[in-house]
Amino acid sequence: MRTTVRRHLGKVVAGAAVAVAATAAMIAITLPGTAGAEGTAGGSGEKTAAGQQGAGQGGTGQQGGSAAVAPGVVEQAPAEGERGSGRDPLTDDEIARVERIALSRQLFNASQDVDGDRGPQPLGVDLADPEADEVDDPSAPRRAEVSFYDYKDDTLVTRTVNLDTGKVEATGSGQGVQPPLSRAENTEAATLLIADPLGAGLRADYKDATGKALTSPDQLQLSSMVYRAVPGAQPAAFDSCGIHRCARLLLKVKNGPWIDTRSLVIDLSTRKVAALTR
Repeated sequence: MRTTVRRHLGKVVAGAAVAVAATAAMIAITLPGTAGAEGTAGGSGEKTAAGQQGAGQGGTGQQGGSAAVAPGVVEQAPAEGERGSGRDPLTDDEIARVERIALSRQLFNASQDVDGDRGPQPLGVDLADPEADEVDDPSAPRRAEVSFYDYKDDTLVTRTVNLDTGKVEATGSGQGVQPPLSRAENTEAATLLIADPLGAGLRADYKDATGKALTSPDQLQLSSMVYRAVPGAQPAAFDSCGIHRCARLLLKVKNGPWIDTRSLVIDLSTRKVAALTR
């Protein structure tokens, strides 16, 4: 693992050197006044006067034969409304509203999130597909599908909310369904890995790359893959991955190299870390 980091660091250093050389070349070509500086040193006052005259006539000048480029204008994004229509993406207000509607008191009290606190782990909110008989109906209601993961019994819970009526129209649940992990789950998986003895290589690689100790997931860029058990390819402790919520992390030092931890699996349901057999 440490060899991988050094190889990446070598690429980073080489890339930086190329970037510096390219920047120097651009400066030598494009810096204004380079030719003028040589003319001044050589006593070429006529060129300087011509440039000043061109600037006084609106800044277009005649030396280069091209007009000055007007500065760019960044326009403000249009204000987002409280509600969308048709197949428009869900607005922030709609997402917040359906999350409140979908999370009933009963579900909140009976479930557990990735940190072990009461309430299910929110996974995401998506615009639901219209019913079969509503596909061509422009007045069909907008619906949202809200997903939660209950770590208490490893169950994915989905609820479909009608945005027009504000009511839950359908509820589904099941085990063995593992959508992509949320940001909170990635953070918790990284926290477990950093604190685990098997995270020693990760901590050492981070120290080599930055000169600093790795103590928090905030020091890394996090992404992940859901891990499912493959017969004979993992320790027996991970035979339940796929029913349990298990993750393989893809980690990168912020503004730095990648650190390879793909051989390690974090079981978020049992809060254990193990290395895959090779």
